[in-house]
This record gives sequence, C-alpha cells and structure tokens, in this order.
Amino acid sequence: MAFLKTILIILLVYYLLKILARWFAPKIFSYAAKKTEERFRENFGGFSNQPNVDDEQIGDVIIDKKPTKQNNPSKKVGEYIEFEELD
Repeated sequence: MAFLKTILIILLVYYLLKILARWFAPKIFSYAAKKTEERFRENFGGFSNQPNVDDEQIGDVIIDKKPTKQNNPSKKVGEYIEFEELD
C-alpha cells in the first residue's frame, strides 16, 4: 500500500508542477526578456544607427548608403554552349 501511495504522491507533484509551470512560465519568460532588453539598452544605449530626426526636415531625401560598384558590362564572361539530350 505504501508503494501505491508513493506513486500517487509523485504523480500529484508532477501534475501540480506542470500546472504551475503553465501558469507562471509566460510571466517568467516575459520578465527575463524585459531584463535582457534593459541590460542590452544599458550596454548599447549610446549607439544608434538611426539618424537624428530632429535635424532633418520632412521630405528631405537622405542617402546613408554608398552605391555599390556596377559590374563592368564589357567583361567577357565566357562562351556558352547549348545542348539537348537525345533519346
């Protein structure tokens, strides 16, 4: 009888932990994500790739990226051969 009682207690604890994890896991993960975001902002808060919006006027065109080099069209690529399979 003691063995059956032990098995029932183990199952009860297992399902109780499973239910508690289902209720509290999203809150714990959101808390951890929030803390991680705060630490990230503390470490990298001064660095920003975004231009300062206050200095720009609405409607101005700003090019942040340098255009890449265009491929030279006169460069010879090679000779192409087309072939078909014969049955």
